[in-house]
Amino acid sequence: MKNSLEAKFLAVKENESLARVIVSAFCLPLEPSLDELEDIKTAVSEAVTNVIVHAYPKLAGMVTLKCMYEADVLQISVIDSGIGISDIAKARAPFFTSKADEERSGMGFTVMESFMDSLDVSSNKTSGITVKMTKRILGERKRDVV
Repeated sequence: MKNSLEAKFLAVKENESLARVIVSAFCLPLEPSLDELEDIKTAVSEAVTNVIVHAYPKLAGMVTLKCMYEADVLQISVIDSGIGISDIAKARAPFFTSKADEERSGMGFTVMESFMDSLDVSSNKTSGITVKMTKRILGERKRDVV
C-alpha cells in the first residue's frame, strides 16, 4: 500500500512537537517498533528544529512536512524556503554550527543520519533546503523474521 501526507505549519518552536506527532500518527500503520518510532521522531525533531533556528533568522516562515510510505519504506521530507545553506557539505560535518554564539551542538544532521537509513540535503530552486530521510520499518514482528 502507498500513502502520503503533506502538512504546512509555521516555523516556531511550539510546532516542533506537532511535527513529531504528525509523523508518529502517519507511520503507525507500518507497525514500527518503539525504537523505530523514537528514531523517526528524533530525526524529524532535528530537521524541524534546524528550520526554526536557522532558516528564518528574522521572521518565522513556513515548514512543509511531506511523508510517504510504500510497503515498509517510510520517506520524510522537511522543506523550507528560508535563507538556505551556502555549503551543505560543511553544514553536515559534525559539530559545525552557524550559531556559535548560541548553545548549539552542531550535531543536527549527524543525529538525523544516525537514526534514519538515508539522509539527503539539497538546495531548493529559489531558496531554502529540503531534507529527505528514509527508513525501512522492520517492526517487532518483522524483525523476528529477518
